Amino acid sequence: MALSYRVRFWDIRERPDRRKGFEVRWTVNGREKSESFLTKGLAESRRAKLITAARDGEPFDSRTGLPASELRALKQRTTWYALAREYIEQRWDRTPGNTRRTLADALATITPAFVEPGAVPQAPRVLRRALYSWAFNKNAWRIDPPEEWQAALDWLQRHSLPVSELEEPDALRRGLDALCRKLDGTAAAAKTVKRKRAAVNEVFGVAVERGYFNQNPLNGLRWSAPEVADEVDPDCVPNPAQVARLLTAAQALPGRGPHL
Repeated sequence: MALSYRVRFWDIRERPDRRKGFEVRWTVNGREKSESFLTKGLAESRRAKLITAARDGEPFDSRTGLPASELRALKQRTTWYALAREYIEQRWDRTPGNTRRTLADALATITPAFVEPGAVPQAPRVLRRALYSWAFNKNAWRIDPPEEWQAALDWLQRHSLPVSELEEPDALRRGLDALCRKLDGTAAAAKTVKRKRAAVNEVFGVAVERGYFNQNPLNGLRWSAPEVADEVDPDCVPNPAQVARLLTAAQALPGRGPHL
């Protein structure tokens, strides 16, 4: 988002041959912008609002011509799902393969949690697969997703939270808590949670640069990942006698057995 304080306003132009015959005109950093209105009163009101924003020291966006506050309000009606797709589209080509997988995994985990309260997908596993393998995989966009995936993604588009609601701590905590769980509800490894949170934080950071937020809403959020029990499951670890038998068996193998 290229912002500029170089804003100039022209008088309202009347165009009797147009349905909206009154045009507000201004320039941002030398680029001409305009909006048309049905009545002169509406045009004067809009012009006055723009002038007030400029006099208050607010920068304007060079591309859209809007004051930064208006552009931010417009962007915050964008859903989290759309924002995440936009991030993937713009960063994918210059992102290494392992990082791509981490991003897709993190976004596929947190996105189903950033939905309207009470909204629950009918097939969570299908939605997760559709997000990881198609929605957040730019290489897959060359073809349409399978019908089952498309139905899950359509549901998500209808229920995904607007960006404006992601400044609420409860919504953010709900998403971060989702990073701590596997799809079956069991706890995820601490390293996995840390890696996914770093990926999501990067998305929020870029969103700040593009004007979706004034500042990263994750900064200053009081949240910590749930502790994962470090107790060893005896059923998963051999006892000393079993280890001794395993070593003896390995030594008896031909070739590299003795070395192992």
